[in-house]
Amino acid sequence: MADGATGALPGRVRRGYALGSVATGTFGTVPGLLLLPYLTDTLGVAAGVAGAIVFVPKAWDVLLNPVAGRISDHSSSPAGRRRPFLLRGGLALAACFALMFAGPTEPQGLAATWVVVTFLACASAYAFFQVPYVAMPAELTLDYDERTRLMTWRVAVLALAILLSGATAPLVVDLVDGPDSPAGYRVMGGYVAVVIALGVLGAWWGTRGAPEHRVPTPTGSLREQLRLVAAAPDFRALLATFVLQALGIGTMLAGVAYAADDLLSSGAAATILFAAFVGPALLVTPLWERSGRHGGKRIGYQRATLLMVLGMVVIAVALPAQPAVVYVGAALVGVGYAGAQVFPMAMLPDAASHDATTTGENRIGLYTGVWTAGETLGLALGPAVFAAVIALGGYQSSTAGADVDQGDAARTAIRIGFALVPAVLVALSLLTLRRYRLDEVIRS
Repeated sequence: MADGATGALPGRVRRGYALGSVATGTFGTVPGLLLLPYLTDTLGVAAGVAGAIVFVPKAWDVLLNPVAGRISDHSSSPAGRRRPFLLRGGLALAACFALMFAGPTEPQGLAATWVVVTFLACASAYAFFQVPYVAMPAELTLDYDERTRLMTWRVAVLALAILLSGATAPLVVDLVDGPDSPAGYRVMGGYVAVVIALGVLGAWWGTRGAPEHRVPTPTGSLREQLRLVAAAPDFRALLATFVLQALGIGTMLAGVAYAADDLLSSGAAATILFAAFVGPALLVTPLWERSGRHGGKRIGYQRATLLMVLGMVVIAVALPAQPAVVYVGAALVGVGYAGAQVFPMAMLPDAASHDATTTGENRIGLYTGVWTAGETLGLALGPAVFAAVIALGGYQSSTAGADVDQGDAARTAIRIGFALVPAVLVALSLLTLRRYRLDEVIRS
């Protein structure tokens, strides 16, 4: 049963909203994939320090996201409560991303500082794009199943964005001036910035005139509102599940370039891994929607999570001797990942809208601010976790053009960080998902 009676959203709105995932998917993928290798293998920053550099700006987002949600909750723009933030935050993100890879490469301290400052600017702009963007479904429709359909469109575009950015960004780096080239990274930064800007403009334009089911703005301080959000047991369970999975995926993404270069010994392996990971997701996303209609969102989410764990274990067993099996494992992870995006992103507006219906106050932006803060924390910690694992294995950093032969301990650490650690983290998320009960309440 739906929270409220509404009709289906126009196809234009579904497609327009989904285009925002071009920006979220691209920014969520490329820094996790390339920023750590850029620091360790082009700028020569030690792995442990590089992990901290990648983490600190994202940690700032953990504090900023709830504030961005609170601000968008109080917006009264005639263009929509959330839409104006998409344009401003999204275009600022694109500009800052291009700058991040356009800085000096020496001296090393100045180069590292440039990355920290520009990545911090990216993270701040992203907060004011992503939080209002993720909040929109709870106000676009009150229907339980329509939210799943809306998320199906979004996840299909998200998968395509991950495939496009994750497969082509490393290729741009390699093709411009060889692996680890500063010039290649600069061109890649401009290319990715254009992709982000196109997604932002598509979402802003496509959602014009979209329905908006407004609920009165909440009263009370930010601290009081955060306490109310934290007291919601179903939201807590869902958030913990998603954060653990974001941490697992973030750790795995950070290891793609290292697994390709040091375990599979192929620059093209990174692109193949991404194609194997994302390609099946484009095909199975509608099947996950059908699964959610018949069995409910929580059951579908559990099945998707199990598939991700299975795929990660297959990769861990197959590396490095059986590349073909590694790609099969990546495909299993991709099939599961599609469902692990469709269901939680459809369950979040259920939780936020249920709170709004129950209390009569709109804390949707705050809910999504806390949610995206958790997701950001998980994705940010992923590269830091991977960097810590390979640092313990004795991974040797290098500057552009230098060729370092990593020892057996470092190669083993890459394998553990790339596959086994993510498998454990995602498996743990099944324990927290068991505590989510809102599905039964809404469907009864």
